[in-house]
Formats: sequence, structure tokens, C-alpha cells
Amino acid sequence: MNATGSRLSKVSNVHVTNQNNTPSVSSRRNVSTLILLRHGQSQWNGPKARFTGWCDIPLTVRGRVEAVAAGQLMRSRGFKASKVCVAFASELQRSHETCELALASMAGHEQNTWSPDRIRRDWRLNERHYGSVSGHYKNDPELAKQFGQEKLHFWRRSLHGKPPPMDESHEYYRPPPAPLTESLYDCQQRVLSCWEDSIAPALFDEDGLPIPPDDRTIIVVAHANTIRSLMAYMDKVPDDLVKDLYVPNSVPILYRFDRHQSKQQPISIKLESAKGVTSHARWMLSAENHGAVRNAVSKGGTLTRALFDAIATEDFTAPTKLEITGKELEAGVRQLMKDTSVHDCVVMGVAKQIARDIGPNETINIQEFERRTQLAYSNLTFKHLNDEDLISEEKYGSY
Repeated sequence: MNATGSRLSKVSNVHVTNQNNTPSVSSRRNVSTLILLRHGQSQWNGPKARFTGWCDIPLTVRGRVEAVAAGQLMRSRGFKASKVCVAFASELQRSHETCELALASMAGHEQNTWSPDRIRRDWRLNERHYGSVSGHYKNDPELAKQFGQEKLHFWRRSLHGKPPPMDESHEYYRPPPAPLTESLYDCQQRVLSCWEDSIAPALFDEDGLPIPPDDRTIIVVAHANTIRSLMAYMDKVPDDLVKDLYVPNSVPILYRFDRHQSKQQPISIKLESAKGVTSHARWMLSAENHGAVRNAVSKGGTLTRALFDAIATEDFTAPTKLEITGKELEAGVRQLMKDTSVHDCVVMGVAKQIARDIGPNETINIQEFERRTQLAYSNLTFKHLNDEDLISEEKYGSY
């Protein structure tokens, strides 16, 4: 099936255009679904972000709205709460509150179709532990003075770098099993142990659940680094690229499995994303997400304005050969995050990814910047439309 025909797909049935251009219907494939969902905005997210980690910080009002909206979106795409056999959450309140709100939203007025007893909390899904810097602002000048920007960048962006450990006198110290500090690799190892002995069995094998494994839906509501770890495992992402996986707040990320064909291996075709990372994941985006990104990447849109903010000018007629560094662009993105009129998490995802793709001292001109933003939107439109799966549709149909 070509891409045009696949866009006629629905959740329960696949509408296919045959050789006579007349619609035909094929049955829905029997597959299990894993949905990964990062919690909604917390009080320590945003322009004044802190190293949150295991600090038990609640959601903002916006974060709760995001969680409800994620549940409504999943319900509109055919994922009702009654079909969710198990939902996994971390022990941190921003995770399990998001989980409860999303599932209640998925249930809609049929609240009796969902039981909170199906939520399983596991500390191994907690966010990466940031050691002694936990609770500090990420742009704290005192931290930069004490450790140096290069060291801070290494801790945040590398696989094996880790901040100094905290001790029992630290304000946010927690007893074992909480670690004293972690690298991204350390975090990934405990998350994978949770996958192997808890999540995967519930998805593929566990008896006594209301839906058989061939049509089972499991949700994991966790954090940026724990979800990043699971995605890296699913997609066999090279170690040096794990840090480049972007996980937006409250955007459902879907993986599909045919346990009879290739157990514990996603069945969707890998599509290329930033920096050559390829993924089986499908973001479940709303029409509002797409519209916000389209407006942001248009000429003179919010992302282009961020570029000019980075060089402190309001001259939008500047020549296209004007160049700025990646460091300056990242400053512009931080400025964008302070703009209360920009709330779409996918817009911010595009902005952060473009800034991250450019080295601190690498230069980029306006023409190249606009080319990259348009490419980012084109990739979103191609990869993340949700009335189609782009994966072996002739065999499996659509979700």
C-alpha cells in the first residue's frame, strides 16, 4: 500500500483502495501495543529547569492538563482504558499522577471500565539520579564556577558521565534503593531490569490479565531518561546516540509487536530521525501539535524568531548568510522557552533537537536554519501521522 492509500486507515478497520479504486475492508491485525508516556510538566520543568531526578516534585496545572489531553488523544485513537491491561509508573508523584489522570481521561464517562489496581509502581522507572547537583538550577552560575561548563555538559549529555554522589546530609537524600548518583548508563541498566522481569512479561506472557497477549495494551508512564533507555533498547540505538533521543512531555509513543512473528521485537519499519538515529517509535500527535509546529517553522515563525533573539536583533530582513554559533542558538531556544505564548511540547522538541544537532562552536546561517526546521516538520508529518503506521500494512493493517 502506498502512503496516500494508508492515510485512509482507521483504528478498527483498514480502508484500502484496490485496483478498481473502490474501498475494501480488511480485519484489524492482532498485535500487542506498548505505549510510553513521559509525565506532564512538573514544577521544576520549564525555562528555570532544575536537576530533578529523584526529587519528588509535583505536576503543574499545565502538567495535569497535558496528562488529561494525552488520555483523550489515546481514547480518540481507539485506545480505551478498558483495553489497558497494566499501567506501569515510577514511584515519583509526577509519574503516577500523570498515569492516573491519563487513564481516567481514557475511560471517559465509563470510569467503571478502569481500575487503579492495574497500576504497578516500580522504583526502577524513577528518573536518573543526579547526585549532589539534585535540586540545583541547570544554569546555576555557582555550579558552572565550581565544576566548569564542560564538566556539567559531560554529565548531562554523555552516557557514562555522572555527577558527584550526594551524602545523607543532602536536602534530597533518599535511602536505598535510591542510588547516590547515576550516569545515563546506570539508569538504563535498572530500567532494562524492570523491562525484562516486569514489563515484558505483562506485555507478552502474563496469565490472568483481561486481554490476551495478541491484542494487549501496556502503558509505561515514566521520565525522560527512563523512557529514553527503553527506546534505545527497542531500537538498538548505539551508545553514543542514546543521549540524542528526545522524549516530549505527555506525547504517547507507540511500539507495536507481533509476538508470533518476532517476540519482543517491534514490527514497524525503522524510520530515520535526528543524527541518524532510527526508530520503530510512532509519536501520537494531535492536529494541534501539527498546526503549532507548522506555524513555528514557517518563515518568521517562533523558531526563526528564536534565532534572531539569540543574536539580540529584531532585524528580520538580515541577509541569509548571517551566521551564529550553536551556543548562541541554544541561548535563543532558552529564550523561546520563556515565551509563555509557546506551550506546544512538539515545537519545543523540534527547537531543542536543532540546537542540539549543532556543536557549540559550529556556525549556521539563516538559510540553513530554515531548511532544517522545514525538514524537521516534514519528518514529523511523514513519520508521526497516526491514521497510518507505515509498517507492513498489507500484512498487519493499521492501528
